[in-house]
Amino acid sequence: MFALVARLLLLVCLALPLYGVEKVRNRGYRKDPDADKLGSCLQGPAGTPGRDGNPGANGIPGTPGIPGRDGLKGEKGECISEIFEEPWRPNYKQCAWNSLNYGIDLGKVADCTFTKLRSDSSLRVLFSGSLRLKCKNACCQRWYFTFNGAECTGPLPIESIIYLDQGSPELNSTINIHRTSSVEGLCEGVKAGLVDVAVWVGTCADYPRGDASTGWNSVSRIIIEELPK
Repeated sequence: MFALVARLLLLVCLALPLYGVEKVRNRGYRKDPDADKLGSCLQGPAGTPGRDGNPGANGIPGTPGIPGRDGLKGEKGECISEIFEEPWRPNYKQCAWNSLNYGIDLGKVADCTFTKLRSDSSLRVLFSGSLRLKCKNACCQRWYFTFNGAECTGPLPIESIIYLDQGSPELNSTINIHRTSSVEGLCEGVKAGLVDVAVWVGTCADYPRGDASTGWNSVSRIIIEELPK
């Protein structure tokens, strides 16, 4: 009996310390009601944002990609050729005669040779001199230019005429007047090279010729000038 009581006392002595320790454990780990919201610890105020870090070093170059396919063929472009021409230089000539006094009624009066530099240019020609026509009845004479023996066709001939009507006894039908006149025009289509420019005298269509005179007692001249189109 005594042995039984001793054992019970021994068990009580061993159990009391364990009960105190468990109670202390439960008391030190009391659960905070806000633990589920803030975690196991209380959240403090936000700290100052940190500065950006230094840029990192370049990475290792990647491997070359797969070459792309050829694109669709484009439309054919326009061919534009640039033409660089030399600046235009004046090209002219003058032939002059003192007292030509040429009294023919049909034929060449005077000529002047000219070197034309371009085929796409034009020729401006001028004859200046004394012209006269005399007749008892109505008559007409024509002074005109030729280029290498042919009249201008670009666009039309270059000419000048004098017409004299039938006179009367009171006005003297054989009147003899010499006047300085001109024959002038522009001719296109004359090829480049040596050009024989000449002044001729002839008759007018459907009219009889009279007594013509060219360059009497005065200076006569032919002026030739090459002009760009």
